[in-house]
Amino acid sequence: MTDPSSPTPPPVVNQPATPPVSPKTAASANPPAANTAPSTPNAAASGKPRNFADVLREFAEHQQRMRDELGKVIVGQSDTIEQLLAAIFTRGHCLLEGVPGLAKTLMVSTLSEILDVTFKRVQFTPDLMPSDITGTQVLEEDESGRRLFRFVEGPIFTNILLADEINRTPPKTQAALLEAMQERQVSIGRDTHALPDPFFTIATQNPVEQEGTYPLPEAQLDRFMFNIRIDYPTADEEERILTATTRGEAPTVNKVLSARAILTCQKLVSSIAAGPLVIRYASQLVRATRPSDESAPDYVRELVDWGAGPRAGQNLIAGAKAIAAMNGRFNIEPGDIQRIALPVLRHRIATNFQAQAEGMDTDAIVKRLLKDIAVPEPPKMTKS
Repeated sequence: MTDPSSPTPPPVVNQPATPPVSPKTAASANPPAANTAPSTPNAAASGKPRNFADVLREFAEHQQRMRDELGKVIVGQSDTIEQLLAAIFTRGHCLLEGVPGLAKTLMVSTLSEILDVTFKRVQFTPDLMPSDITGTQVLEEDESGRRLFRFVEGPIFTNILLADEINRTPPKTQAALLEAMQERQVSIGRDTHALPDPFFTIATQNPVEQEGTYPLPEAQLDRFMFNIRIDYPTADEEERILTATTRGEAPTVNKVLSARAILTCQKLVSSIAAGPLVIRYASQLVRATRPSDESAPDYVRELVDWGAGPRAGQNLIAGAKAIAAMNGRFNIEPGDIQRIALPVLRHRIATNFQAQAEGMDTDAIVKRLLKDIAVPEPPKMTKS
């Protein structure tokens, strides 16, 4: 959480207002009123400090502006955009799956344009080496003739990294992203180099074509907060796409948030309340995916080899907080968990041959669990 003595983050790009402020900062700076945020320069001049509700409302307006800017280029895909924004506001990474031509790369590059951050794209190929991503040490000679190693940063040193067609490179190169995604640092030789903050990895892959590809290992799949599957557009959306892309006009988008404003938004989202009943519901949902757990339904025991781990529950809560904050709510609801259950769980469940024979994929199993796992009810009040 934010230190009360830290300076107030700069305003968002192209916005006169300041970015949201963490409620913990508000509570520490003004103990008598826990819902009062510390006065920004504009607020101090007017003598009107903002409360948490105002900060949350402002955050909801910012994310809506981001959606509007993305809508200038991307037609439809509202769920995908919502999940991408939820990952950004919770420091998560995303894996985008879809057949070619569904604007996966365009969506990520446009997202980087509306954020005042650095962006780099790496096209993953079979001959790509780990040092092509992380960087390497080069031997140089100074004026005195002394030879020294100098580290040359790779494209991973950026705020948003697009790993395009990540399954087309061998596992050795795929593994170069493991430390960066989890620890947000890169180890080269004896030295460890921290990555810029914020840092997001957004990878794409084609789920249909398997020739010449290398499936991601389960340990790396688990590091992706969301596995987002992009489907074909509707008939109306496709007509709008054809109309917009064949006119020879390139729409321009405006920047909405700066890097420091994104960090402040992340702190705000993390402060959204998660009640015990919602946490219990997320835990029950995750545990029901494990065939060895006593709470798992019979069809999970028959069709699943192994289920989701605790990280899935953490991502369910974090993603639900982002959904709640983007809708201007102070706490998460069971519906927020259900809204992101598919992208969180679909890549953390392994089905067996019987499931394939019955035509049951992980999406079908998660949807069935959402119907069967009841939301916990609050305890009833009894008279003493």
